[in-house]
Amino acid sequence: PLYSSAASDVYKRQEPSEADGYRILLDRLWPRGLKKEDAKFDEWRKDITPSKELRQWFHEDKDRHWEVFQGRYGMEIKQNPDFIPFLREIEKHPVVTFLTAAKDVQHSHLPILKEVIEDFEKNKS
Repeated sequence: PLYSSAASDVYKRQEPSEADGYRILLDRLWPRGLKKEDAKFDEWRKDITPSKELRQWFHEDKDRHWEVFQGRYGMEIKQNPDFIPFLREIEKHPVVTFLTAAKDVQHSHLPILKEVIEDFEKNKS
């Protein structure tokens, strides 16, 4: 599948397009101010997001913690028992868009998750 997380701010991407394919919200917490009836995505997966402890630690000082956060979250994903079932689910869709409420998507968990998935796919074949 083709994974998109480039323009994946859930607030900006309220109106889905066909190019988005299957849209997954990947946040542990529900986006502030977003009504559930207004949410336009196919699935909400809290189980693939950073642990509560890791998320809170990262948010204490995002700039200083970014590099370490990348490695820790990468390890969490690989050790997460829900990761392989998540991969099997998204493989059913030709295009998948990951959504988050993070204001700075490039320094969020999405690029890390995308990289882990792409590495996994590469090493699988």
